[in-house]
Amino acid sequence: MANYKIIFTGPVGAGKTTAIASLSDEPPVKTDESASDMTKGRKSSTTVAMDYGVLHLAGGEKIHLYGTPGQERFDFMWDILSSGGIGLILLLDNTRADPFQDMRFFLEAFKKFIDQTKVVIGVTQMDLSPRPTIEDYHQQLHGMGRNIPLFEVDARARKDMTILLQALLYSLDPGLQEAKDG
Repeated sequence: MANYKIIFTGPVGAGKTTAIASLSDEPPVKTDESASDMTKGRKSSTTVAMDYGVLHLAGGEKIHLYGTPGQERFDFMWDILSSGGIGLILLLDNTRADPFQDMRFFLEAFKKFIDQTKVVIGVTQMDLSPRPTIEDYHQQLHGMGRNIPLFEVDARARKDMTILLQALLYSLDPGLQEAKDG
């Protein structure tokens, strides 16, 4: 039986912990602590090591879901968590001051990993801040010379997260048949 490892990353508050919880078939492991820096202006607790969940596929295969801390001071965990991963899901919070800067930062920070695997992007909080638009993100990516699958998502919605995960798996192997939502 195959086991796969998918990495979730993005800035603080983008929905990584929530996304893993919405996808995981088992209670997720969280390493949240009270926020003690600039993060507490956005939320009361933050991931300090990782989030972890498991998605069970037909035939006994598993996708292990690992969420990185969003704060740059915990970036040493990014390489540790990425090791052995088959792809990256980048979540961006549309309510942040400069989500394009966040996108550029995380694409650069994970460039080596992305070059060896694939990446998809999910933009959260668009219901709270409709601008920038998905088209604006596409234009930014085009300007960077990148063609990355990009979706508006609600990290709380299993359906949205499943679509994002399927897009990543399809980009890794375009011959994959549509997996049954389990």
